[in-house]
Amino acid sequence: MDLTVWRTFVTVCRLGSLSAAAAELHHTQSAVSRQIAGLERQLGVPLMERHARGVRPTPAGEVFRRHALATLNEADRAVRAVRDAVDGAYSRPLTVGATPSLAAGIVPEAVRSLLKQDGPLRWTLHPGLSAQLHHRVMTGDLDIAVVTDAPPGLPHDPRVERRFLGLDDMVVALPVDHPEAGRGPIHMRTLAEQTWVEDNDGSAALLRQHAARAGVSARIDLTAADLPGKLALVATGHAIALIPGVLTRALRPDVTTVTLVDPPTRGIYTITPRRDPHPSTASLIDQLLTAFAPVRTPATPDRPDATAM
Repeated sequence: MDLTVWRTFVTVCRLGSLSAAAAELHHTQSAVSRQIAGLERQLGVPLMERHARGVRPTPAGEVFRRHALATLNEADRAVRAVRDAVDGAYSRPLTVGATPSLAAGIVPEAVRSLLKQDGPLRWTLHPGLSAQLHHRVMTGDLDIAVVTDAPPGLPHDPRVERRFLGLDDMVVALPVDHPEAGRGPIHMRTLAEQTWVEDNDGSAALLRQHAARAGVSARIDLTAADLPGKLALVATGHAIALIPGVLTRALRPDVTTVTLVDPPTRGIYTITPRRDPHPSTASLIDQLLTAFAPVRTPATPDRPDATAM
């Protein structure tokens, strides 16, 4: 398949318009339409559907878009690597994956320390959910991923190595004018009548489990598409949310947190491929251990290191 056509398809999905994609790519709209139609014939399924304001990918098209985007990004990295090699300046880039809460602070801090210690290194950061990141490490798309064992947990696979970094206490995010702001630790029963918002199944499972242990239920009446959307609903007073403690330092100013009595926790791990590991991953893990230490609760016991999966 022609990657130029893949790039056209991804651009149409991003802009939601054939004409806008044609203008950005310096093609005619008819040429863009022909490329999309040809791609659909190759794959044997419709990839785009029209709606009132333009076009959007079908469910099959959305699946293809995600894979196409990853392939195009890798192709761009390959081109840059070849050019660097010609110039005599090639060094293997480091591809790092992290869950959204870890990508918001802990991981960039650790990479900054790594660069300060070891010198310049080209690197990229790919946020995602733990299961997605685990798969990308196994397929060689990521050199290292920083993930959690929140439900449904981490799969076991002998092709990757897992290193335990520590435990993260979950906290409750509140709007700054919430009656419970500034208090804590508080019992889950205090929040039993509150409206909650969640953005992923793992966090929702932790919330329900904690509420059940307290003998109450959590009303998850709102759903957000991602972590920023979840925090936006908290900031505007529509709901409260269970969030990772590591996120506290990176919160927007109109959101605060309160700790819970006997809070739910999640383990934080790095996963790396057993074959052909990047030479910088060991140093990055050391920096992650240092960056993670200040945010952990001193009274929280360590889990045994899990060095094999």
